Amino acid sequence: MVTGHSRGLGEAIAAELLARGIAVLGLSRSGNPALAAQHPDLLREVSLDLGDAAALEVWLAGDELAHAFPECETVLLINNAGTLQPMGPLQRQAPDAVARAVVLNVATPLALSAAFVRATPHVIDRRILHISSGAGRNAYPGWAVYCASKAALDHHARSVAADAVPGVKISSLAPGVIATAMQAEIRASDLEDFPMRERFEAMHREGALLAPDAVATRVVTFLLSGSFGREPVADLRG
Repeated sequence: MVTGHSRGLGEAIAAELLARGIAVLGLSRSGNPALAAQHPDLLREVSLDLGDAAALEVWLAGDELAHAFPECETVLLINNAGTLQPMGPLQRQAPDAVARAVVLNVATPLALSAAFVRATPHVIDRRILHISSGAGRNAYPGWAVYCASKAALDHHARSVAADAVPGVKISSLAPGVIATAMQAEIRASDLEDFPMRERFEAMHREGALLAPDAVATRVVTFLLSGSFGREPVADLRG
């Protein structure tokens, strides 16, 4: 199960899994017609606004998740969907945008993780991957909401690992700085909202951003490896 599979890193991760013959249940507001056309037998899509707590609650109350993993020995949950907004200091943050970001970046992955484990008691190998960020481990001006939400995922992974639920492995992974729409959003931001914008503009100019496909290959290799879950907080950056 991959959240936010319609674009960016989520799309690249879903494509990598499908290319390896692994069936994917994709959750996002919009589907991915290209992947659906390439893998009609392996990709199942659910149109769901993951920033809408009520909509998520309705979907989880149904039985689709309970029937999503029949006769599986290994199941995977990749919590990838997220938002960078709202950026800026407190006085420039719209409270409703803060609430929506916390739902999408924190409440949804935590709820999906619990629902995923509850729906798969028959599976001997259950793996949960949070897509985190260096922003969860370092404070950046203008990114209070984003930094806090990624730090929450890191600490969730630590606590779940400490629970030592049989058959459940978890890791919160920082994949590096990737050439996605989020990076374009950063470069287009107001300096008053993000004073460190120049740093990311320079990375773009210098060709230092990572290709989503290359990162997805490393992410999936890590997720499927025998070492997955040994460290609840991990980093693909050099």
